[in-house]
Amino acid sequence: MKCKSNLFLAFLFLNLMTFAQKTTIIELKSGWKFAKGQNEKAFENSFNDSKWQSVTVPHDWAIYGPFDKEVDKQVTAIVQNGEKVATEKTGRTGALPYIGEAWYRNQFSVPDLNKDKKVLLLFEGAMSEPKVFVNGKKVGEWNYGYNYFYFDITDFVSANAKNNLAVHLSNKGESSRWYPGAGLYRKVKLIVKNKESIDQWGTFITTPVVSDDLAKVNVKTKISGENLRIITKIKDANGNEVATNESNALFGNEFEQNIAVKNPHLWSPETPYLYTAISQLYDGDVLKDETSTRFGIRTIKFEPNKGFSLNGQIRKFKGVCLHHDLGPIGTAINKAALRRQLTILKDLGCNAIRSSHNMPSLEQLELCDEMGFMFLAESFDEWAKPKVKNGYNRFFEKDAEKDIVNLVHATRNHPSIVMWSSGNEVPDQWGAEGVKRAKWLQEIFHREDPTRPVTVGMDQVKATMESGFGALMDIPGLNYRVHLYDEAFKKFPQGFILGSETASTVSSRGIYKFPVEKAVSKQYDDYQCSSYDLEYCSWSNLPEDDFILQDDKPWVIGEFVWTGFDYLGEPTPYDEKWPSRSSYFGLSDLAGLPKDRFYLYRSRWNTNEKTLHILPHWNWKGREGQTTPVFVYTSYDSAELFVNGKSMGIQKKNNTSPQKRYRLMWMDIKYEPGTLKVVALDKDGKAVAEEEIHTAENPYQIKLEADRTTLEANGEDLSFVTVSVVDKNGNLCPTATQQLNFSVNGKGIYRAACNGDATSLEQFHLPTMKLFSGKLVVLVQSTTEAGAIELSVTGKGLKSAKIALQSK
Repeated sequence: MKCKSNLFLAFLFLNLMTFAQKTTIIELKSGWKFAKGQNEKAFENSFNDSKWQSVTVPHDWAIYGPFDKEVDKQVTAIVQNGEKVATEKTGRTGALPYIGEAWYRNQFSVPDLNKDKKVLLLFEGAMSEPKVFVNGKKVGEWNYGYNYFYFDITDFVSANAKNNLAVHLSNKGESSRWYPGAGLYRKVKLIVKNKESIDQWGTFITTPVVSDDLAKVNVKTKISGENLRIITKIKDANGNEVATNESNALFGNEFEQNIAVKNPHLWSPETPYLYTAISQLYDGDVLKDETSTRFGIRTIKFEPNKGFSLNGQIRKFKGVCLHHDLGPIGTAINKAALRRQLTILKDLGCNAIRSSHNMPSLEQLELCDEMGFMFLAESFDEWAKPKVKNGYNRFFEKDAEKDIVNLVHATRNHPSIVMWSSGNEVPDQWGAEGVKRAKWLQEIFHREDPTRPVTVGMDQVKATMESGFGALMDIPGLNYRVHLYDEAFKKFPQGFILGSETASTVSSRGIYKFPVEKAVSKQYDDYQCSSYDLEYCSWSNLPEDDFILQDDKPWVIGEFVWTGFDYLGEPTPYDEKWPSRSSYFGLSDLAGLPKDRFYLYRSRWNTNEKTLHILPHWNWKGREGQTTPVFVYTSYDSAELFVNGKSMGIQKKNNTSPQKRYRLMWMDIKYEPGTLKVVALDKDGKAVAEEEIHTAENPYQIKLEADRTTLEANGEDLSFVTVSVVDKNGNLCPTATQQLNFSVNGKGIYRAACNGDATSLEQFHLPTMKLFSGKLVVLVQSTTEAGAIELSVTGKGLKSAKIALQSK
């Protein structure tokens, strides 16, 4: 009996010891102290932070404002926009107070620290130029605010004691062309593992051979230690083990395993199937480390005159460019906000994302894997030649290689990534030095990841034709320059062209200008852009110019529209006007509310659902009898328009102009209040769908609609509640601009609001805001307690509204 007891205790001890060997990852989310205005030299390990602000990380210190035209006011000529003369730019970086120095401080303990352990400190992004101190000693620094990096802090930490962590950040003016954010805006993690373990980002999974019956999964695993063995198990999406492999053949510091998966499920935007590889590192029978890596089984190929294929099927990129801010919550990463963006883009029919012009968050890539988006992961907006005085050009020669290495190693197992970008519109496109830099960067990507091609977003296309710059790229990416596509195709040897950045059409949600006509860089007294979608920038074009290339040229492999959502900063065409502090390029506005242009792209891209959308709104008091054109964006080829029941005729898409090929337009409609109705027709002229809008009466009540009514009680989940003002019949009041007030009760808090108005100077975090074109969005955030949440919205002269949410 005693023998059995001893055996049981030995077995229990072995299991506890084995479990204790696994890597521990601790997210340093709470307990942070923050102070702005403290320079690096002011740091002493004992300084008093009792009056510092308590914050959670991720954190963006600048998003709380206020907006100020003096912030980062630049006198410059924007070369990328074709400007020759320097002028004052006041909203280029969002007019938010991101410039300056700041400190973050926290304390942490290291569990089970002993001589056989090592401790890593991982930052997924810090804006910018972070210098990191542990227990008063500097452990390292990293210049690029968009990069992921980590330090081995084993020699700086103490066991059985609180360890002090301090991070100094410095943001210079004239360091960005858009709002960069400020602070520890992505996650910070403490990683405790054995010295004999799998290296950080040491797993690299590829699928070099794929058929219907069998996939070869290649797993390379870099480790620290000797005389070890590795077992890798592959599990399907339901957690069932489908393959396993064991190896003790160590080549240098790397294992390489080839594992057969039978009857594989392939990853694609339509079927984003994910497997998990569990790699276990053993010393004898003792588990030293274990990592789980999600991956997808898929093949990609770029071929001359055929273009891009995924899993053997030719397809085109229906993509958008995205800057990294999340509108009213700034750059602080939030998975719920990212998921909402991608949900909206799924409805659009979008299948690809370009991270512009910087390295993406890990959360964004995880969601793209899950939800099915192909990804163009970009690295830099600058190389050695500057666009802005204090940009990445200061660090390029010293840091570019290590920044690319970290980008590739941290993200290469994401099946969503199908290509890399080493730069965007870099001034280095001119001259021999630029060609050498392009080649050097591309070779770094190839060395670190031989499975994916590399592109650069080129705007100086004539120069890259002559210099050889464009010819050496795996994928020639053209930013705009639609008039040069044919010439580029003839001169470049690759046999295809990618629209790496397209359109830059500008509009303001719900704003319409007359007369309705094409216009370049048009400006108005209210600093808005017309949502008839006929206005664009001096260097760019209308959507149809790209549609024609995509549809008529098989060697054009797709496009990435500038941009999926409005973003903070770069308020073209009002760079020189105040107040104007965010962009007009988005298919959706800064609040995530779709503009009319969203439906123009949806009518082409969403092949699973039909689109039928009318513009403009039909509230034009004072325009009675005046010409008020009506556009319809639809996936149907023809439709009939009715004003108050009277037919205005049938329009059919045709090739007489680029616009008539993709839009239905009634240019001579005279405005009269009432009902505007469109009836879509099939090829036989039969009515198959209809849509109508009505002239609204006076604003009467508030209407609330949440994207999600159930939240996770984790202190960071969000519900986005669209707030509209309607008349007594429920019709949207599209010109309403009333001031509304918000309050949240229960187990949630008010986080922010946004109305999508690029000229609004109202601060997002204050619980009040004006409507813009009859709408705005309120963000409600969960706490760490489960329970009921209620949002109340009130406005003078309006019937108030409440909505019930739940946190679990």
